[in-house]
Amino acid sequence: MQLRFNERKTTQAASLFLKRAGGRMNYMKLIKLLYLADRGAFLRWGRPVSGDRYFSMKLGPVLSVVHDLITEVPCPGEETIWSQHISPPSNYEVELKADPGSDELSRGEEKLIDEIFAVYGHYNPFDLVDLLHRTLPEWREMKDGRIPLEYREILQAGGIPPQQIEEIESELDNLRLIESVLRVA
Repeated sequence: MQLRFNERKTTQAASLFLKRAGGRMNYMKLIKLLYLADRGAFLRWGRPVSGDRYFSMKLGPVLSVVHDLITEVPCPGEETIWSQHISPPSNYEVELKADPGSDELSRGEEKLIDEIFAVYGHYNPFDLVDLLHRTLPEWREMKDGRIPLEYREILQAGGIPPQQIEEIESELDNLRLIESVLRVA
């Protein structure tokens, strides 16, 4: 069972990265930075920032819903939280249209975003792809298509011990159950 994608929180995280980049960024780079934020949160706290699904693709790991929010044209008249705050791509870049705030993000998550941007924000998109191909053991090389990346694979690649992975997965199962009950209510 997958966690529920939190579009508002993910939009806020993306906006922090965009602000640190001067308001514009190559969207592939933004997806990579958001993946690194989720991965970092997973390894530190046992849960991601976004709740998105992950896939290995030719150019590295991606957040599935974020990828779709950026690359797919929304249905006419359907405005998403993402589209209210982040522009559609133009010349492979997205731009911050309006500040969504940061009330969904914890201070720790904001600090993690700052740390990730400090380390990776200066890379051009394809150099970042190359770096992540060499440094992220959970990513699998492929020519086309996509392969799901499971939470367990990310935790294992990050060196989390098996017993702790079991505990994290149990906590995530409980969180998913709570989310499903609250969604029905």
